[in-house]
Amino acid sequence: MGMIPNDLLNTLASQLTQALPGASGAARMAQEELHNNVKILLSSALSKLDLVTREEFDAQTEVLHRTRAMVEALEKKVSELEQNKA
Repeated sequence: MGMIPNDLLNTLASQLTQALPGASGAARMAQEELHNNVKILLSSALSKLDLVTREEFDAQTEVLHRTRAMVEALEKKVSELEQNKA
């Protein structure tokens, strides 16, 4: 499991905090603090999930395709050998 990308956390935290009514001054500082707290909570929650990066997923998908092709080739070869033996 890899680390959750910081840009993903920032995007999610921003989307959540933008749903709050906007204001200026102290309320704006509170919103920024909330943004940081939401980012920390998201990081914690997402790190507990068994997630993989897209690159890891694509690599494992390719391994699966190659393995499947090898199994199919072996099944064909076994079938041919069985037919020749009979």
